[in-house]
Order: sequence, then structure tokens, then C-alpha cells
Amino acid sequence: MHSSPSSPASERATAYLHPGQLLVSAHACAVTTILGSCVAVCLWDPVAKIGGINHFMLPTFSGQGIASPRFGNLAIKELLDQLAQLGSQKHNLLAKMFGGACVLEAFRQRQHHLGTKNIEIAQELLKSESIPLVGHDVGGQCGRKLIFHTDNGAAWVKPL
Repeated sequence: MHSSPSSPASERATAYLHPGQLLVSAHACAVTTILGSCVAVCLWDPVAKIGGINHFMLPTFSGQGIASPRFGNLAIKELLDQLAQLGSQKHNLLAKMFGGACVLEAFRQRQHHLGTKNIEIAQELLKSESIPLVGHDVGGQCGRKLIFHTDNGAAWVKPL
């Protein structure tokens, strides 16, 4: 279903984002995903009303194996590339970030668990691209359900 950015919420397309995937849309879309130690970076261009979201599991691709958006450094670059292809201007982009929890009790004593590393890579990459982080709900010990609207950047988070 394709709807124009100004359509009522009842006409908003919906999608579920699995780990290691990303979604970019020039149409109003409500994207739902579930996060534990994974991180989702949501980017949108409020001028063009284009937005996207990724859901990555690991901070950086080491060059071993298959390069994919499961890795934060690749997922954020791919998100930026796809937004640009739809006509978004990088200087208009705003970001929100969610996830990065330490959901396994065995790792809670560690300062630098996987969730923390995922948060840090996202923060570094957004900073290096000069994209302001205007909202976040990261860390902690609980997973999260996230719903992100690609056209206006609205996000709702429910602790799990």
C-alpha cells in the first residue's frame, strides 16, 4: 500500500523490521521492531518527509564473512545511501536511537557489553556525519518494542 505523506494515520502503511534489516520510505509508514542488545537508528528528513530505520545486531563489520546491515557501521551507511537515493538531503536529517540493552544477566557486571558497543558505534557515526541525535532510549536491562513513523519521525517505545 502506498499512501501520500499527508494521508490520515488510518492509511499509514505498516511494516515489521527484522534484525539485520533496514527500511526506507518516501510514504507514510509505521515500522515496528523489537530490540534487545540490538540498536535501531531512525533517520528522517522533515523537509522531504522521507525516513528510514535500521536494526543492527553487531557494532562493526570486520571484513570476515558477508557484509550486511547486521553490522552497525554498514547499516547506518546503507540507511544514509538509501535515503539519499529517495531525494533526502543529509543536512536536513534528524536521528533517534533505541535499544542497546544488556538483557542477559550474566553480562550485567561488564561495562562494555554488546548493547553498549552498539550504542557507541551509532553515536560515533551520527556525530561523524553531523546528524543531530534528537531523541533516544538506550541501555538498561529491558528489551523494547519500537514503532517509528518514517514521514514525521514520531517514535513510541514500550519496555518489554
